[in-house]
Amino acid sequence: MKFLKSMSLFALLTSTAVSAQDVTLSYMMWDPSQLEVEQATILEFEAANPGVKVETSAMPPKDYWPKLSALAAAGDLPDVFAMSSGFVKGWAAAGNLADLTAVTADSDLTAYYAGALEPGMFDGKMVAFPQNWVAPVMYYNRDMFDAAGISYPTDSWTYDDFLAAAKALTTGDQWGFWLYGRYAHVDTWTFRNGGRYLNADETKIELNQEAKNTLKFLADLVLEHKVAPMPQEMEGIRQQDVFPMGMAAMWVDGSWNIDNVRKVADPDMNWGIAQVPLGPDATANTAAAYAWADMLSVADTSDNKDLAWKFIQHMVGEGRTADDFPGGKVPAFRAIAESEEWLESDQKPDNKGLILEIGAQNVYTGFSDNWGAWRGYAAEKTAGMNGEIDQVLNGRKSLDDAIEGFTSYGNEVLAR
Repeated sequence: MKFLKSMSLFALLTSTAVSAQDVTLSYMMWDPSQLEVEQATILEFEAANPGVKVETSAMPPKDYWPKLSALAAAGDLPDVFAMSSGFVKGWAAAGNLADLTAVTADSDLTAYYAGALEPGMFDGKMVAFPQNWVAPVMYYNRDMFDAAGISYPTDSWTYDDFLAAAKALTTGDQWGFWLYGRYAHVDTWTFRNGGRYLNADETKIELNQEAKNTLKFLADLVLEHKVAPMPQEMEGIRQQDVFPMGMAAMWVDGSWNIDNVRKVADPDMNWGIAQVPLGPDATANTAAAYAWADMLSVADTSDNKDLAWKFIQHMVGEGRTADDFPGGKVPAFRAIAESEEWLESDQKPDNKGLILEIGAQNVYTGFSDNWGAWRGYAAEKTAGMNGEIDQVLNGRKSLDDAIEGFTSYGNEVLAR
């Protein structure tokens, strides 16, 4: 395959690289369970590179980013580390990420999804490389649709179609829908309606009318139409368990949650995935799919950059298998993602290929410098966009006041 050819070119380019003998390469990532999956691939890399030892560490995201930030401040970042699409710009601007442009330019990048590669670019340089990507999807309970006599969601569904179904599916013991204020729940609706939170150069929070209209539609689902519960009504339940536990007929969240739905839902529950309906304000030029990549970066301080890049190529390419990417995590390497093994047509959902269709559309992430901060991660519970939207959905604040609040907060963050 072309990928093998590109690797041979890479070997020529790095013929003057440091010796691989007795080298320890450090690798850090945010998912201990995923690291267990990757151990076999890491051992293969060590076997193919005698004298190289890959020293690994992993921790949950809530611990990962503070730890990684502390290591960056101390000038002691691992050689290779997991990087979020949402944080690439901030970490690159701080000078933490090595420039991979020279080596990636000679690789066959067509073997990877273009939309997954794009978030790794900063100021025209490749500073992160995709390992897998994900996209929000609409999960729906086919059993509940059948009981209500409603046809399953289609790509032609409108907001009105969705609302009519949500009303019919809301009964005494189940909700038609479930959402709260996080990005994967909300932003795909916004972008599919032509909405944007940022100005053109991504330096300020400046919602367009389409974004405001989308947030009003979502708030009304809870407050006016009462087809979804207030988030506070689900306190004590993991948000990702509400749908598989049969408490709601529909739910929008990341495709990675396919794995959790399989684990939590009754094995007999019949369910599928669909696209979020296209919004009434969207046009062919403004509507966008929401998808982003989980990436790997090389520390700019690494003494083993050539070897680190070689390791990344091993971890993202054809040496991986479909089993390494559970649920709805899509391999960035196209050949694996498009294989029957990954598509799993014999499992639920039986239409996993829908995620690939989303990734082939016009993709927009909305990620800016300090995205995590203005969105509200690591902020006070009610600060940032996350908390302000929850305040609205819990009936504690008007939407206009919430928009004013997270706009002011976000612009303070972006001005730092």
